[in-house]
Amino acid sequence: MRCLASRIVTSGLAILVLGVFLAAPASAQVGSADWERAISNWAESVTDQVSADAVGGIAAGVVVDGDLVWARGFGLADRASRATMEPSAISRTGSISKSVTAVLMMRLVDQGVVELDVPVERYLPEFGQLTDRRPGAEVVTLRHLASHTAGIVREPRNLPAAVSGPLEAWEERILSALPETAYDSVPGARYQYSNIGFGTLGLALSRAAGRPFMEMVREEVFTPLGMTGSSFVVDGTELEARLASGYTNGRDGTIDGSMPAREHSGRGYKVPNGGVYSTVADLGRFLGAVAGVPGLRILSEESRLEMISVQTPENPDRGYGLGFSVQRTEGGSQIVSHGGSVAGYTAYMAVDTETGVGVVLLRNYNQGETNLARAAQSLIQELAPVLR
Repeated sequence: MRCLASRIVTSGLAILVLGVFLAAPASAQVGSADWERAISNWAESVTDQVSADAVGGIAAGVVVDGDLVWARGFGLADRASRATMEPSAISRTGSISKSVTAVLMMRLVDQGVVELDVPVERYLPEFGQLTDRRPGAEVVTLRHLASHTAGIVREPRNLPAAVSGPLEAWEERILSALPETAYDSVPGARYQYSNIGFGTLGLALSRAAGRPFMEMVREEVFTPLGMTGSSFVVDGTELEARLASGYTNGRDGTIDGSMPAREHSGRGYKVPNGGVYSTVADLGRFLGAVAGVPGLRILSEESRLEMISVQTPENPDRGYGLGFSVQRTEGGSQIVSHGGSVAGYTAYMAVDTETGVGVVLLRNYNQGETNLARAAQSLIQELAPVLR
């Protein structure tokens, strides 16, 4: 599935494209009756769900080997103007940013800038300010932070202070949050999701390289992969016109865009763990790199495989790698994924690393009928066998 042709796969559905080039693998299987039927039925279901929500919209894309072969927008990108959601829309990705940070980390590993298994304090001495460390416990490494096995709490104690402030102040918020962050278990003992852990990882990488974190992501990840719609800053840039408005919505029917709008200027320390904006096409290329597509290789094969190997101790076939959730299906396929949720935006991406089939979903509201993870993985399970 590595040879490309220029034809467009529509799966019998109208595709609205602005600034997105769709190219399909040169295979009769992509665009076959089974392929088209699976996407058509899936899209009909999402259409009904977004319509029932009556809040905003979803930008959806199917990729094969990093190339967007099908894309569609459902619902609205902006409620005030009634602008429809386009496949080229830019959204916040939430914790998918952790995957981006992990890929940057492995780039720096390949360059000899950092090592996975040395103490974080070598790169960030302030990490020693964490409280409640167990006597005799092993030291925390970059591997621990990137796999959520550092044993530290999800958020610092003084969370409101840590998640407030402009984008430019995120490093200061990390440093002030470290003394407010505690150990909850010993490093390596179990999976324990930590936002502050991944924020700290981003700062440690910046310190080790002597380069600004956001600049490194742009130069080491976004630019090499051609992710031209991805950034940490959208307001006041040429990308702003494509930004989908975000909406928080409650089960009581309330819909509010004020908090999502405020957070575009910054959310305290949540940059390496929640600051990335992107598109379905860009995240599709990112998934192609994760799957090892030759034209999208920005990591050594050793580093790529290490990143998507289960690092958590609970289950060797289902757990967390370095910045990615990893699972083996009953059929033996490997699915690598990550989701994200911030005020007004939810996101999910997944790829079958054997076939290169991936799905990206970006929604500009928080709650809805569509379970993004279930929707993405169910479509992959239908499409991937067609290409095996």
